[in-house]
Amino acid sequence: MIHIYKKGTNKNTLLLLHGTGGDESDLLEIGRIIDPEANVLSVRGNVKEGGMNRFFRRLSPGVFDLEDLEKRTQELYGFIDEASEKYGFDRDRVIALGYSNGANIAGSMLFSIKNALWGAILLRPMMPRRDKELVVNDNTKVFISAGTFDSICPPEESKELADHLKSKNKEVRLEWVNANHSLTYNELLVIRDWYIQNF
Repeated sequence: MIHIYKKGTNKNTLLLLHGTGGDESDLLEIGRIIDPEANVLSVRGNVKEGGMNRFFRRLSPGVFDLEDLEKRTQELYGFIDEASEKYGFDRDRVIALGYSNGANIAGSMLFSIKNALWGAILLRPMMPRRDKELVVNDNTKVFISAGTFDSICPPEESKELADHLKSKNKEVRLEWVNANHSLTYNELLVIRDWYIQNF
């Protein structure tokens, strides 16, 4: 997978996963705000939709291609394993930071692969799937940041996701932001404080 890797000075690795139409450079500045000393593995989605990069296909807006989602989730998981061997970072200290489509594939990983991530920061996520039982993630801490008037990711989607994850993850925090699908600087500061306390 096309990616950027930057070695940091602590043992954490931020896995940056862009939104639809983005690329591996999109979240670098946000990653620096959250943890300027972490390793960074920023990945470009392998799927094209109308010329835009995505991490998995969808059948229509808000309707995911679940077969492709499962395939791409496993593909991304395998890539993280390969990258940890290539670059020498601790595979057990990977925290995903995903926005929109990137948050959804990170959420899919939480659903499908036990203890795939040490932490996950999901920005404007949707419920990735309702067709399978959620795996148990013994040590995974999750932060969900949702916009109260987000028209792309309806707020009820984020709440449903949080409710599901709470039963099978170590900690889940749902933060409501008075915003739409766009991110705000203030919410990034809240996320940074949570991150510092937990990682």
